[in-house]
Amino acid sequence: MQERSRPNKTRNEVRTARTRAALIDAARQLFAEKGFVATGTPEIVKLAGVTRGALYHHFADKNALFQAVVEAESRQVATEISQATASQDSAIQALRDGSKAYFRAMQGPGRVRLLLLDGPSVLGPATMQRIDEEGAGSTLKAGLQEAMAAGELSKVPLDALASALNAAFDRAALDIAGGQNASNSEAAIDAILGGLFR
Repeated sequence: MQERSRPNKTRNEVRTARTRAALIDAARQLFAEKGFVATGTPEIVKLAGVTRGALYHHFADKNALFQAVVEAESRQVATEISQATASQDSAIQALRDGSKAYFRAMQGPGRVRLLLLDGPSVLGPATMQRIDEEGAGSTLKAGLQEAMAAGELSKVPLDALASALNAAFDRAALDIAGGQNASNSEAAIDAILGGLFR
């Protein structure tokens, strides 16, 4: 009996995962294009090709769906940073490469709006901080910790340093999105990091 029921369960799990992914993909597209406030759930379910009931089966409300989108975006940024720094032996160079990767990642369509504008206003600072600490922020903190352990970076309280640098990175990403030259922002962040290196 159990062996017979397992394939059905697997099909259900696959269907559930596909529906959830379709909702997140559709919501991501609309939230990025129009913003959270201007996006309605009817257009999300239409674009996803699912029913309204399916939306509320997977997510309590539009806010919960938005949070899932933001979490996925933050994880993607972290992945892109990790890929850019994976082959680096030097912790300092990994931090420099990671900062450039962050700026490239944040230039993805709608990403600044999702993570730096709508995210904080819809989800609040505490939730956004948790999301960041589980995503892109974790890569920065790990890089700083590694550089300190290797003696390449001055000893500074780690959490405070990571928080201050996170704010600088986010401000620079907003400036780039607003039309500032990306190379100038990268150079400024590199100078800040350079002041910490031994």
